[in-house]
Amino acid sequence: MPHAPSWHILPGQRLHYRQWEQEAVLFNDLSGDTHLLDADALALLLAVRDGAADLAALRAALAADDDADDELQALLEQLAAISLIEQRA
Repeated sequence: MPHAPSWHILPGQRLHYRQWEQEAVLFNDLSGDTHLLDADALALLLAVRDGAADLAALRAALAADDDADDELQALLEQLAAISLIEQRA
């Protein structure tokens, strides 16, 4: 049985961020870019960093229900698009 795809922080990526209320500023030390993230995006990124790799583990780490899978997937893809995480098979 094939493994479900999993999400990981890019190798060498350290997460330098400052959070206020419902937003955070994060510096991508690999690209040199700075990003403004909302609290949900930061929580998801930190869950990936802490080892929650597949969608089920991320849902559990964020205490999200099954209906949130589409939103989680979209947010994961956005974080991948700005080179903070990657998906592995």
